[in-house]
Amino acid sequence: MNEKNKTPENEQILVQSLPETRTSSFSLSVRLKYVKLGYHYLVSNALYLIVIPLFSIILTHLSSFTIEDFIQLSQNLRFGYVTMCLFSISIVFLATFYFISRPRNVYLVNFACFKPEKARMVSRELFMQLSAKGECFTEESLRFQKKILERSGFGEMTYAPKALMHVPPTQTMTEARKETETVMFGAIDELLAKTGVKPTDIGILVVNSSLFNPTPSLSAAIVNHYKLRGNIFSYNLGGMGCSAGIISIDLAKQLLQVHRYSYALVVSTENITYNWYFGNNRSMLVTNCLFRVGGAAILLSNRSSDRRRSKYELVHTLRTHKGADDKSYNCVFQQEDENNKVGVTLSKDLMAVAGEALKANITTLGPLVLPLSEQLLFLATLFARRVLKMKIKPYIPDFKLAFEHFCIHAGGRGVLDEIEKSLALTQWHMEPSRMTLYRFGNTSSSSLWYELAYSEAKGRIKKRDRIWQIGFGSGFKCNSAIWRALKTINPTMEKNPWMDEINNFPVQVPQVASITY
Repeated sequence: MNEKNKTPENEQILVQSLPETRTSSFSLSVRLKYVKLGYHYLVSNALYLIVIPLFSIILTHLSSFTIEDFIQLSQNLRFGYVTMCLFSISIVFLATFYFISRPRNVYLVNFACFKPEKARMVSRELFMQLSAKGECFTEESLRFQKKILERSGFGEMTYAPKALMHVPPTQTMTEARKETETVMFGAIDELLAKTGVKPTDIGILVVNSSLFNPTPSLSAAIVNHYKLRGNIFSYNLGGMGCSAGIISIDLAKQLLQVHRYSYALVVSTENITYNWYFGNNRSMLVTNCLFRVGGAAILLSNRSSDRRRSKYELVHTLRTHKGADDKSYNCVFQQEDENNKVGVTLSKDLMAVAGEALKANITTLGPLVLPLSEQLLFLATLFARRVLKMKIKPYIPDFKLAFEHFCIHAGGRGVLDEIEKSLALTQWHMEPSRMTLYRFGNTSSSSLWYELAYSEAKGRIKKRDRIWQIGFGSGFKCNSAIWRALKTINPTMEKNPWMDEINNFPVQVPQVASITY
């Protein structure tokens, strides 16, 4: 519109039309939402809509039968004695074969997350002060770390190891062992107290720590500390990144299919002390800013008698490995810098690689978990794009119809933002992941359990709710674990790291929180 034509009347009409336009678009989006919900319920209940009228017709027809008609029907359907015996034996054999060969149910009896003592708490300002006092970082590197922290989504109460809070830091094998053993034993002690399971009852042990793998192994340290039995199946997973927690769950699940009436203890942690980077390579400094102390212990069981007291049942595990692609393989890489100081390089391709890995994972996961209505829409869109050559956007399935809760690895704010956008999740769905990042930082593979503990502390977990845990890690890997809640979790009966402060959450996390040190 030209300036000459901008009369007061025209401006008034324009101003009045704006709310109408917004209202009409909002009404349209609401109508589309309810149309989709109606379609979803229609397809999901299609079987009932077909069977109930058919069953009514059969009942109506049978109601007209007389006693003579039923006698005539029974005579027509009468089997010979030999035929009846063979039929019965076949039924018994097939039923027995099914119950013997079917996969064993795996239950999550309980889990525990380690919460360090307050003396290990490190604010963002204290982190920068310690980095500056260490006299190993240049001014440029300190400015870079400050910039990362200001945009990290961290709060002021994450935890650092004792050895790195000294000036100068104490980076020794002894201090590294102390850090990891404190975390592991603290989580396991709490778990055993919750479940009442004796250490000698545990038949399978799986421990994952990506960067700290001493000799004897961490799994051996647990066997020694708790005097576990001599025939225990013990595994120690290393170098598998932040997704190793779900890999450990998957390994324990596979072992529980073989060994009957067993308990499996899974321990997920990471060591900060021995893997702190003291150089000035920017791509290696990011891990210093993001990783913090944390760990979790999980008790799994295949005993049917444990179902009643267990919290969750494991429905699916799905692992996607993109290591055949060089870019994916190299995007998270431990190596020396130009001054021979060891660190972990994070490539600029990391977000793109993570997106491709997630896409591959959910493409396989979708048919296992999505309702039929979403699968039909996806196939229809795919047919239109590939066969009919129609120029339409690919359909992104609504995973909110498949899951009530999402536990996404709190690797960093950027990762969470991308997944929220890709899966069209709400702030409510993202809250456990964002609050875990804010309160505890990136605790590597154990972050998924802090997120689940958050949902429990909030009283969100109801019976039959479905939970999707998504982990990302070096290699590059994207792994998923699907759980179904076996009961409603009462937060007043829970003991987890959130309980004494859960009323303070959620908090508003600014995009940039300035640091003065």
